[in-house]
Amino acid sequence: MAADLKTIYRATSAETAWLALQDFRRKYPRHQVVADVWERNWQRIIPFFEFPEEIRRIVYTTNAVESLHLSLRKVTRNRGSFPTQEAALKLIYLAVKNVSQKWESVQGWCGALRQFTMRWPERIEQARVA
Repeated sequence: MAADLKTIYRATSAETAWLALQDFRRKYPRHQVVADVWERNWQRIIPFFEFPEEIRRIVYTTNAVESLHLSLRKVTRNRGSFPTQEAALKLIYLAVKNVSQKWESVQGWCGALRQFTMRWPERIEQARVA
């Protein structure tokens, strides 16, 4: 079922994705609620297909986010409790600082960054200055 959902969000256009959603609906009659969620939110999903594949791949991949959450849980779980909120924030800050050194190797990020720079050069420049 997951593979068939990928054909929807990895489609090259909104039209192709719509056809894949209809195929999904026919193939999984017992899971109509999944297709219903997609259809109810279709107007919100359509703009996603206007982005190039490099950007879409970064958006629909949650590996980097999940990895960050895992790192933060690991650091905070080992401590148990914190004497102050500031102590917890410092620990989280240091964990993010350490993890961020690995972020350059996020798969597909270079292609997405090129696309972001072409579409929104002023935003990318502001982020670099900040």
